[in-house]
Amino acid sequence: MFHRTVGDRILETVNIVLLVLIAVSMFIPFLYIFSVSFSSMKDFLENDFILWPKEWVADAYKYILGNDRFIRSIGVTVFITVAGTLMNLLFTTTMAYGLSRDFAGQRTILFMVLFTFLFGAGIIPTYLVVKETGLLDSVWALIIPVLISPWNLIVIRQFFRNIPEELHEAAIVDGANPFTIFGRIILPLSKPALATFGLFYAVSHWNSYFTGLIYISNPAKWPIQVLLRQIVVVNDNTSLLEQQTLVQPPPAETIQMAAILLATVPILAVYPFLQKHFAKGVMLGSVKG
Repeated sequence: MFHRTVGDRILETVNIVLLVLIAVSMFIPFLYIFSVSFSSMKDFLENDFILWPKEWVADAYKYILGNDRFIRSIGVTVFITVAGTLMNLLFTTTMAYGLSRDFAGQRTILFMVLFTFLFGAGIIPTYLVVKETGLLDSVWALIIPVLISPWNLIVIRQFFRNIPEELHEAAIVDGANPFTIFGRIILPLSKPALATFGLFYAVSHWNSYFTGLIYISNPAKWPIQVLLRQIVVVNDNTSLLEQQTLVQPPPAETIQMAAILLATVPILAVYPFLQKHFAKGVMLGSVKG
């Protein structure tokens, strides 16, 4: 039986204390954002730092959710996240599966993938390609140029190569073609990979703002992160969140915090449904067998 020494107990205590401090340091900013978003004008003006409002009001949320532009931005982001993630998984898994099989020219194609991973095209060449393909000012400009992540492709390819070859051989003997093997055997076995990289792609799409900033000039097509940047960084509340009535708006800071919370909670709500597969997928491609 293993007996813990005094040094082991001290190390465990130090680790627990450090983890608690890290958790608290990450939780306090979120609590601050939450509390300020529900604070009244009086609470906000009287207190420099609010961790729990004395009076709970939802004026900032009513102000934001009552605006069509904010709701439209959420809708644009939801479409980009859902459609983009599905297309990312489709193109990444199919290419990864193809590259996991041995064929003439495989190494050349794999080298081209690795080359794009090591050397990016740059902002200006990418912008010119998007412009010449007619994708400017379209939500597809935020999806098509990033259909396949080279890193995700390489890891998923390695995951496919770790699947026993006997499964392929048995399926071929039963008369299955490559599409049947991929759709009915490989993908069902790849749920941890699909969940893990689907979450990575979804978070990337949801949090992406720079591509929307340079490719989308029409504010009606802005994703939520670009609108959030205007609200929080540029502090442009009046032009972007025009009220339908003449009621005095809440403080700008409460509007900013409410917008941050509304833009963060949806993607956080997805994680619990993928946690089981995500925990299995974090070591994808690292161990053979």
